[in-house]
Amino acid sequence: MLKLGLPSKGRLMEQCFDWFGARGITLGRAGSDREYAGRVEGAEGLELVLLSAGEIPREMAAGRIHMGVTGSDLVRDKLADWDRQVAELAPLGFGHADLVIAVPAGWIDVDTLDDLDAAAAAFRRAHGHRLRIATKYHRLVRDFLTEHGVADYQLVDSQGATEGTVKNLTAEAIADITSTGETLRANHLKILADGLVHQSQAVLYAARGADWGQGAGTALATLAPRLGITVPAL
Repeated sequence: MLKLGLPSKGRLMEQCFDWFGARGITLGRAGSDREYAGRVEGAEGLELVLLSAGEIPREMAAGRIHMGVTGSDLVRDKLADWDRQVAELAPLGFGHADLVIAVPAGWIDVDTLDDLDAAAAAFRRAHGHRLRIATKYHRLVRDFLTEHGVADYQLVDSQGATEGTVKNLTAEAIADITSTGETLRANHLKILADGLVHQSQAVLYAARGADWGQGAGTALATLAPRLGITVPAL
């Protein structure tokens, strides 16, 4: 049986159902909206597993599902050496969002990463501790800032409304997902001119470490032409 993990709620789930439906595969919940069991029509050997978008990278890495749809930002942030653990089968063209670095709009002299590096050094000299950047995306942000030579900062975890951490004085800057930038502007934040960390979208992945025997590999090969994908070496 080929296990496919999809987001369990919201617009992303509906868009996934539409994407597969356009290819002749009807997906849905097995029962009420409170149930997480899935149903599949039009594809032999395919089982639907409904999970949170954040759980899907973990379940693929553990080999408990064979395929999954989730944001490319989540895969890259949650999985070290992500391309060794999962194979990208197809970008799906929805779920677009940008992971960006944003600072207070009042920082008139901070518009670039170089400016942020200088501001972070000055902040540490003035306050005796490092400038705090609130984010949910530690690996992606840390690697990005290291690549661009930004030092003297610390990442602080944010699992709530990241945009509010600066106003609440729990961080001096943020790194967060945005689609339009409106929420950032409403919280008096501005995106650095070169502060785009990652352009995310929903992607269909295959788990390299899953058991592709017992019919799973055959089911994927059968589905591949309908989905318009090439079966990778797994």
